[in-house]
Amino acid sequence: MKILQTPIRFYPFIGGVENYVYYLSQELVKKGHQLKVLCANEPHSPKKEIINNITVKRVPYIGKIANTNITPSLPIEILREGEYDIMHTHIPTPWSADWSAFFSKLKNKPLVLNYYNDIVAQGGIAKKTAQLYNKTFLKSLLKKADRIIIIQENYIYTSPYLSEFTDKISVVPVGVDVNQFQPIKIDKRENSIFFLSLLDEFHKYKGLEYLLKAIQIVQKDIDDVKLIIGGKGNLLKYYKSMAESLGIENNVEFHGFIAEEKIVEYYNSCSLFILPSISSAQEGFGIVALEALACEKPVITTNIVGVADDLKKVNAGRIVPPKDAKKLAGAIIELLSNEQMSKKMGVKGRKLVEKKYTWLKIAEMTEDIYKKVLQ
Repeated sequence: MKILQTPIRFYPFIGGVENYVYYLSQELVKKGHQLKVLCANEPHSPKKEIINNITVKRVPYIGKIANTNITPSLPIEILREGEYDIMHTHIPTPWSADWSAFFSKLKNKPLVLNYYNDIVAQGGIAKKTAQLYNKTFLKSLLKKADRIIIIQENYIYTSPYLSEFTDKISVVPVGVDVNQFQPIKIDKRENSIFFLSLLDEFHKYKGLEYLLKAIQIVQKDIDDVKLIIGGKGNLLKYYKSMAESLGIENNVEFHGFIAEEKIVEYYNSCSLFILPSISSAQEGFGIVALEALACEKPVITTNIVGVADDLKKVNAGRIVPPKDAKKLAGAIIELLSNEQMSKKMGVKGRKLVEKKYTWLKIAEMTEDIYKKVLQ
């Protein structure tokens, strides 16, 4: 079948939604489907190109509102699109999703909507705009969708917007490239913790503040503990200042942007990975936790993260309450103090990912949804 994907951005932009569309599209192409992606041109790339047999068309944007690129020519480009069987769009980036819904109905084509998390904003006009959108356009978008895909089941209960659409909701988690993210032979850094996220206002929900507070507690027991932070953003100075004020500047390393080809080395060289997310309204799934598990690393996270229930079931790490630096510190000390236990957790994590979270598995589940909406 012919599938038109309309994410707000696409590869080489690196992000949770962008990665999801990229890897899903690759697997769907391998299964014989024709994939076209229509998105904003960020970062600046060729307007048209073919990436791994995925046709990509990028349109210019004039700026951003929150995390959404505004692409004035997008409606015309969607209208110009030739024949396709399915339109697959993504939220929480409203602009592209709303126009996709409008034209899917105009052209009488099924619309599949991936709903990663609610649209939220911090304070002022942005917050009021988000609230207004959620009460109006979002409700219309959810009504127009023939099928809504959520990536973790608890969204049905935690989102105030999904409850009336449960009859058309399917749960399809995110996946991980198990060939790219796998155990490799590399020198290990003893008592090292890896954290990876953009360091900006929007991504404060990843919980780095609480992780830094936890390190202050941990270093009293394990004085050579080292927190390695990957990512850049306008809050870098803020987090550096916080580390200094907590007296842990010697226990924290800020490594800035980490190139994609180097991330696997970071996962493999650390003792454990931590994703202490604090907001269920903002956290999509936490794909970095899956990547770490695929590299046989134990993971400490909160029950907000999508893989948390499975991680707990197979004992591949520890789940701690959000915003609880003391319990987070306790979990860190436990895992760093027991190397054999941590190693067994890592092996269990890899097996979990191979069984349930490969992109082939995700593509098969998505393909089944496409077939049902076309019936």
